[in-house]
Amino acid sequence: MTDTTEKTGAATTGGVARPSVLSLPIKEKSALYAAYMPFLAHGGIFVPTTKPYKIGDEIYLILTLLNDPTKYPIAGKIAWVTPAGANNNKVQGIGVHFASDESGVRVKQRIEELLGSALGSTRATHTF
Repeated sequence: MTDTTEKTGAATTGGVARPSVLSLPIKEKSALYAAYMPFLAHGGIFVPTTKPYKIGDEIYLILTLLNDPTKYPIAGKIAWVTPAGANNNKVQGIGVHFASDESGVRVKQRIEELLGSALGSTRATHTF
């Protein structure tokens, strides 16, 4: 599937939590389809991770898509958490809702461009 690299944990600086930084390289179109969340207002992506997060936590994601050499830095918030041992053998991880800023809009457009007609598929995903 995909490899998630956790760069840093949520650290505190002067009492203020700093968002975690995760790196997510997605190398196959089928993995991108399974992880993408077009139903969120600004788009989002499923990130497999065993690190504990809570809904609403801020996160910083470095996303690499298929054979595109561009690294997409995206700020987002945790929209949901799939815990270990979830029903239907769902992969443990988090759903990250992209921010409404320029980087979030750009990556949403790029993902939808890469997926094209696959967006209308009824194949199962890591999301709902």
